[in-house]
Amino acid sequence: MGKTEPSVADIAHWIGGRLDAGGQPGRTGEVFDPARGEVVGRVRMGGEREVDAAVTAARRACESWGQLAAGRRARVMFRFRELVEERRQTLAQAITREQGKLLPDALGEVARGLEVVEFATGIAHLIKGEHSDQVASGVDQFSLRQPLGVVAGITPFNFPAMVPMWMFPLAIACGNAFVLKPSERDPSASLLLAQWLSEAGLPDGVFNVVQGDREAVDALLRHPDVAAVSFVGSTRVAETIRSEGCRHGKRVQALGGAKNHLVVLPDADLDQVVDAAIGSAYGAAGERCMAVSVVVAVGSVADALVSRLAARGRALRVGDGSDAASEMGPLISAAHLASVEAFVQSGVQQGAQLVVDGRGASVAGREGGFFLGACLFDHVRPEMRIYREEIFGPVLSVVRVADLAAALELVNAHEYGNGAALFTRDGASARAFARQVQAGMVGINVPIPVPMAFYSFGGWKRSLFGEAHAYGMEAVRFYTRYKAVMQRWPDSSSKGPEFSFPPSGA
Repeated sequence: MGKTEPSVADIAHWIGGRLDAGGQPGRTGEVFDPARGEVVGRVRMGGEREVDAAVTAARRACESWGQLAAGRRARVMFRFRELVEERRQTLAQAITREQGKLLPDALGEVARGLEVVEFATGIAHLIKGEHSDQVASGVDQFSLRQPLGVVAGITPFNFPAMVPMWMFPLAIACGNAFVLKPSERDPSASLLLAQWLSEAGLPDGVFNVVQGDREAVDALLRHPDVAAVSFVGSTRVAETIRSEGCRHGKRVQALGGAKNHLVVLPDADLDQVVDAAIGSAYGAAGERCMAVSVVVAVGSVADALVSRLAARGRALRVGDGSDAASEMGPLISAAHLASVEAFVQSGVQQGAQLVVDGRGASVAGREGGFFLGACLFDHVRPEMRIYREEIFGPVLSVVRVADLAAALELVNAHEYGNGAALFTRDGASARAFARQVQAGMVGINVPIPVPMAFYSFGGWKRSLFGEAHAYGMEAVRFYTRYKAVMQRWPDSSSKGPEFSFPPSGA
């Protein structure tokens, strides 16, 4: 018998509570299994028509959804959380198949997304206002937080479930309707989430998915009925989303790129440091915005640290994300693999020492996969491209500095300020680092300091465009409008019209 060809899924939109097979004739995108290098799906590329249909459905739905009692909206989130928890294996397998990350890593992604859903179930408390009695004679003051209407999310390939779940649970719980434009590289997770939201009792049109590329993004940014846009992706695109969204009168929350530094002082526990650096640099093949891509070795620690990192990097098991023996999966695409390999070559050409070279990695039975082994550079200098730019792959650079002051100067001079970590046993150094480093998220002996759902996620400098960070109370404020109300009830003691500005306490 001949070789059985893998089935190729037809991946559509979700509009108004059902699958929508619309899209421009001839415009589809190939979805790969990165471990095999084989096409497993074709996604329909939406444009102006699909975006307008989704926004129209959302606008109609949010009129009644936003008026629903907050407790009733929360109950939908409770049921949705139960469904995702019950079916987390199905969702994780879809992520691994299209994104390539290890199955345990995909399960971890689902778990972190669920934390935001859990936070959203407390929406009745989160959006409560304030009340002040008798701010003036017979006048009371109170505040409201009300939904914006239709809001959109544009999300990246590296976390096809978690990043959308950073956005839509709170947006929807606050009373908005949501239009998601997921990455066209791994779109199936978005449809599972849409179906489960519907099963949880979410009214048709409150959550919609438009598949596509830049054409769909541009249509969302232009649409007059989209009040706000949340984005996670590269800095180049984040900056464009911010400027275009604001030009069209929208609120914009745009999280961009990163170059996360892990600073190691000589007193640090090297076993702990090496475990942390290997896991954070090479986990998910480095395709994380919180991946550590630079280790800053302070003083005498450098030689021993590089030696240990090299030994672990060479021994890293690369393979299919569904294989329990694998420690690192493939990159998302052949094009991205070529891009990361070009970064490695530029590091060599610019004089960095390539201690571990993961190029040419091959996995038995998966020869067509987009694999790259761990790469480790030593003696990297700040002017080098591999230091300046976000690589988004399994490439770790070691920069050597004399002391903590030099390390802080190095980190703070970089254009990105997403996350930074310090490994030390010294409390005074840790406190100084946490207060002085210019990054939005800081770890002390924690390599990937992703905040819990009741805090908020976001960077500084060119890692964030806009004022609002993701999830937590920052998102509650982003997805609602503040309204202040002053009220007085008529009585028989009215003194007639007042023409002066009333002072406080009058």
